[in-house]
Amino acid sequence: MKIILASKSGVRKKILDKYKIDSEVIISNVDEDEIKESLLLEGANPISISKNLAEIKSIRVSKKNPDRLVLGADSVISLNEELINKPKSREEALKILKKLNNSKHYLISSVCISKNGAMIWNHTDSSELKMKNLNEEELSTYLSKIKTETLTAYGVYQIEADGLDLFEYVKGDRDSIMGLPVKEIINYIKKFKL
Repeated sequence: MKIILASKSGVRKKILDKYKIDSEVIISNVDEDEIKESLLLEGANPISISKNLAEIKSIRVSKKNPDRLVLGADSVISLNEELINKPKSREEALKILKKLNNSKHYLISSVCISKNGAMIWNHTDSSELKMKNLNEEELSTYLSKIKTETLTAYGVYQIEADGLDLFEYVKGDRDSIMGLPVKEIINYIKKFKL
């Protein structure tokens, strides 16, 4: 069965393709910033924000595609329980890297599968990352290798590219860090023979 991926992330689509999960992309077009702002006002933590966004994306697309399985996904960075958003500019990206510099933080990836407008399964994975102690020149040099559109779409580091060089250590599943805990998705699909 072909699954619908309710995400514009090219990396997530590549992960599904790598594991031979037949999928098509239908973007949810939810206003992530507005939802995050609303959830933060309600006192939500980064894990809750990630779960909610994955579910909202999945359900929105699922309502318009009856009897289809729809996979929604979202990833956020949590530094001392503070939500670190994707940068809106190169200057903001440098500020974020300075904040994460020489610090341990968590990358939280949530996925949700919906059918007929209702969630039928979800999973959240948390990976621990510790950034090296880098000077401003090293951080700027790293950023200069990344296109602005990539930074604003995917965040300040791309683990699948040069981003791995920023870290002292990475504890967690590589696919999950790139935005999709695919092994759990495969287990769910196999279990229910979907």
